[in-house]
Amino acid sequence: MRIRPYDEPARQVRPHPDDLAWNQPPDPAEVDPAVLGALLRRHGWQRRGGAAGRYGRWTPPGPGGAATSLLVPESRAFPDSDDLLGEALDALARSDTPAAREVLISLTLPSDEIRWWRDTPSGPVGASPWTVDERLRTAARQMLLAAALATRARAGYYGARHRRPAAALLENVLVGPTAEGHRLTAFVPVPTGRSLAVRLHQALYAAREAIDYQRATGGMDAFDGAVEAGVSRELTEALTTLVRGTEGARVAIAWAPGAGVPEGCAASAEPVEFSPGDLPVLHAAGARYLQGEPSVPVRITGTVVRLRRSGPRGEGTVRLRVLAGAEVPHVRVTLDEEDYRIAGHAHLVGLPVRVHGRLERRGGFRRLTGASGVVPVQVDDAERDRLMKSLQENLDFFEEACGEAYGDED
Repeated sequence: MRIRPYDEPARQVRPHPDDLAWNQPPDPAEVDPAVLGALLRRHGWQRRGGAAGRYGRWTPPGPGGAATSLLVPESRAFPDSDDLLGEALDALARSDTPAAREVLISLTLPSDEIRWWRDTPSGPVGASPWTVDERLRTAARQMLLAAALATRARAGYYGARHRRPAAALLENVLVGPTAEGHRLTAFVPVPTGRSLAVRLHQALYAAREAIDYQRATGGMDAFDGAVEAGVSRELTEALTTLVRGTEGARVAIAWAPGAGVPEGCAASAEPVEFSPGDLPVLHAAGARYLQGEPSVPVRITGTVVRLRRSGPRGEGTVRLRVLAGAEVPHVRVTLDEEDYRIAGHAHLVGLPVRVHGRLERRGGFRRLTGASGVVPVQVDDAERDRLMKSLQENLDFFEEACGEAYGDED
């Protein structure tokens, strides 16, 4: 066990979930009454009177909602506005209903809200089968990832490309409480995720229009133009997951009231609807995107993390951790005998290599074909030490590489 010296500063630790900001009522002084009213309306609360121009009385959705009410001021023009806001926020924090919790999340972290609905039969006493909830969450994550990929580049098929930065864009997205496995809400923070929400909004409408065009004319050409709006094989697969096994599914995006509507986007939160009749078109579009995306010529710099071949001579397969040259984390490369020898020696001394080839789409852009010209790349001493340390921490790969590399000399 390491003992921390007295004068060493304490290590910063991750905050406990109960201490996070969205678990506490927001400061009334930082809440815009107009934004609170807009969020209450969005989440199904009903305004039932109140002093016109001064405050409104709001009741929650669902049966028995009239027994509870909030007094929400319409502005800060009156002396008791802050008091009313504080009481309303405390009442929302005490409530355990999804409608109250979602309002608090949007107030604490200004977010664009993305909602998914799946029309599926309910289980016993309104419960949902485990698989129904799992499919909804899987489809939602696939759709967010497809939109995040489209913020990086436009492509009909991404495969392994851009996955790391796209996944990082989802780290701050919050998931709201579900309702019986049929509905899910994601809160996408405006400062970090507005581009994702905008891209998904445009892609959904473009996908709907392309499907309608195909079903009306039989032509798939509209899907080619839809790529510029963010439609891809990844999005068609997400929509397929969302729709399969349902009588229909919908997706809606509601913009954060305090941030306004993005340029070029509809202000309405009307959902985009998809049906089981769309599934054959989505499947055909996904296949079209897969076949249409070409392989990519690249010059990759990477560290060798695995070497494999069937004997002491001849060609072998190398796995590279990509440092530069392609938006993928790893690639597999088949090398001739001489290039394989160079890669093995570079691996042993802790140097990356540079290689030319084509990223092949059939493997999800994880395989480099036609590889040639393998050369070690010189790095400074600090980087070389880091690479050697990373190599030594993976003994399995290290021993495998040593055995095969020394086998070349026999």
